[in-house]
Amino acid sequence: MTHWYAVYTQPRHENKVYDRLLKKKIETFLPLIERWSRRKDRRKRIHLPLFPGYLFVRTSMDPYVHLEILKTDSVVRILGNDGKPIPIPNEQIFTIHALIKNGVAVTPCPYLKEGMRVRVVNGPLIGIEGFLVKAQPQKHRLVLSVDLIKESVSVEIDELDVEPITL
Repeated sequence: MTHWYAVYTQPRHENKVYDRLLKKKIETFLPLIERWSRRKDRRKRIHLPLFPGYLFVRTSMDPYVHLEILKTDSVVRILGNDGKPIPIPNEQIFTIHALIKNGVAVTPCPYLKEGMRVRVVNGPLIGIEGFLVKAQPQKHRLVLSVDLIKESVSVEIDELDVEPITL
């Protein structure tokens, strides 16, 4: 039984790892998006990883294959818990694969979840920080609190206008 797993690579080595794993006959998926490069003298279309630093492999992940992946140059680790790789649900990889295959314009965005502390990066509220509360698909409520008086207000905001605050 095969599952998809995420492989973390050295920075900007995704294509090299992809080629090396294919040579080892390991099914590999590296989702790429097309962007314009910003060069001083010219502009050119280039392909960049959708998830920088990551690619995906589909395998049974027996000890031999696990070691072969880890021995591949520029592979840092296989994502998991306590050294044991954790499979990614097939439908998540299938969805990404379908979007890329059909040429749908995909834009990476930060991973957001309810209760996460976020900062507004676009619009009139730029720079404001608060907690994210999901109201409906694509629309969220940003809760802004004044701790001293223990009061809060909320405002509707588009999920693309916020980014998570990392400590």
